[in-house]
Amino acid sequence: METPPQLTLGRLFSSWQADVPALLVVVLLGGLYGWGVLRLRRRGEAWPVARTVAFALLGLGTIVVATMSALAVYDRVLFWPAAVQNVLLDLIAPLGLALGDPLRLALRALPERAAARAQGAMTGRLFRLLTFPLVSTALVLATELTIYFTPYFETALADNWLHQLMYLHLLLAGSLFVLPVLTREEALPAWCTHPVRAGLVFVDGIIDAVPGIVVMTHGTLIAGSWYLSHSPSWAPDVQHDQQLGGGAMVSIAELVALPFLLAILVQWARTERAETVALDRRLDAELEVVRARPAEGSTGTATGAATGAETGTSTEGPDLVRPWWETENSEVAQRIRGQR
Repeated sequence: METPPQLTLGRLFSSWQADVPALLVVVLLGGLYGWGVLRLRRRGEAWPVARTVAFALLGLGTIVVATMSALAVYDRVLFWPAAVQNVLLDLIAPLGLALGDPLRLALRALPERAAARAQGAMTGRLFRLLTFPLVSTALVLATELTIYFTPYFETALADNWLHQLMYLHLLLAGSLFVLPVLTREEALPAWCTHPVRAGLVFVDGIIDAVPGIVVMTHGTLIAGSWYLSHSPSWAPDVQHDQQLGGGAMVSIAELVALPFLLAILVQWARTERAETVALDRRLDAELEVVRARPAEGSTGTATGAATGAETGTSTEGPDLVRPWWETENSEVAQRIRGQR
């Protein structure tokens, strides 16, 4: 293996290398997403530009940076680029992909039968099990700990195809938690309301910092025999390099928690706003019906009064003079009573 030149700030931004398997994944995901957007536009349906930008730049762009930038050029001679690379694939890229809401796009763009099958898979037992918040969080944590504290990582450094599999493993593990939480489809249990999701994201942010803390404070070198034998003369001490990597993992994990939580809060606010608009429309429709009632009621009362005068009986009763919202128990009536 050829040792790359000393890593400088300039080379950190200018060093790139092609990664054909990763590039194929990016092209495949981007092509499928673009096909879905074009299919909706041909039907005259809109798809938010912001979601497309998030999917392409933050999602696919992060995959490109992690697998083809200087992080990939130097990941076999320095630990910290490999650590940053892995956390980008595990946390940042899934967040970008999820902000694009590919699950909802697929269900809207696919033909009816294919969409029904996809919907069935999303509500199936296996998908629900893997994306259940506690299970998916545990899978992310187990993935990180398995990579760094078993021979998995060191073997992947020596075997390119296993390295590619590790990339995919990290991306899938992170997506299992993030995609269902941010999608507008009902991919999570009914009890996972937006307040619950916000709490889960907060807890997940704490848990995501655990691997970085363990790596930073671990006394034994991770993939020590590999990095000791491949460390170039210009590289820092291997133990110090590992501490830098662990610190980077913790920092990125905590930074990504904030936009993730903000995305949940924005989604929550939009849902509440949509529900309020729907309820207001329903209230307006019912009030229009109510406005027609007094005239009809007055006619009926006058007729009843005349009839009562002829028969010597009274037709007036307490329920005939009380407003409808005081006698009915509908949601709209309860809301009006609460406002009076």
